[in-house]
Amino acid sequence: MEILLVDDEIELTEPLGRVLRREGYKVQVAHDGETGYELAANSQFDLLILDWMMPGLSGLDMCRQLREQHLTTPVLFLTAKDTLDDRVDGLDAGADDYLVKPFELRELLARVRALLRRPPIREETQITTLQYQDLILDSANQIARRGGGILPERIIELSEKEAQILGYLMQYPDQLLTHQQIYDAVWGTSGQPSSNALAAQMRLLRRKVEHYGEVTLIHTVYGKGYRFGSPSEPV
Repeated sequence: MEILLVDDEIELTEPLGRVLRREGYKVQVAHDGETGYELAANSQFDLLILDWMMPGLSGLDMCRQLREQHLTTPVLFLTAKDTLDDRVDGLDAGADDYLVKPFELRELLARVRALLRRPPIREETQITTLQYQDLILDSANQIARRGGGILPERIIELSEKEAQILGYLMQYPDQLLTHQQIYDAVWGTSGQPSSNALAAQMRLLRRKVEHYGEVTLIHTVYGKGYRFGSPSEPV
């Protein structure tokens, strides 16, 4: 397994690189976003570990540009940012997980192992087209459409993870899906993200799917999970 580590803090990259190599990984290191981007775009890595804030090209922008080039390599952010808005921004850019500085090496290694062994999405979740009321999902192309009646139809571009989550929700309308069920269906049992990643993904998905004047379809069942479908009394 080969890892690209991009961080402008040499005092972090040197010991972290040694630890990862000691665990059996091949590690390349870059100390700025521009160099990291060139390496990631032109070589094959199994995992990218990116610092969020770097001079020049930030890790956030680097991740976003790589996703625009359809690079699907898992991305783990190292960041001092930990608000929900920050997590949403990172996930929106295409990150798979994040770790807040300062962090414990044991936790970083656990997250690295989880991302590297993450299984592909199971066939049963790969349904090409789903529809619920005025929302149509084309999961193969990561596009949804909504509207077409009183409201004009609009195109919704989705990240891979957003399309997977929405597809899973739409397969079970009006049913409570627990956090664990969604983790297992979308991330796989061996590669679950950090505890706040699902909440950030849902917030981002709602921002895209539910505009002003449209019926709310994704509902939080507090302490349990989420329900997709028409509004009803809170569970």
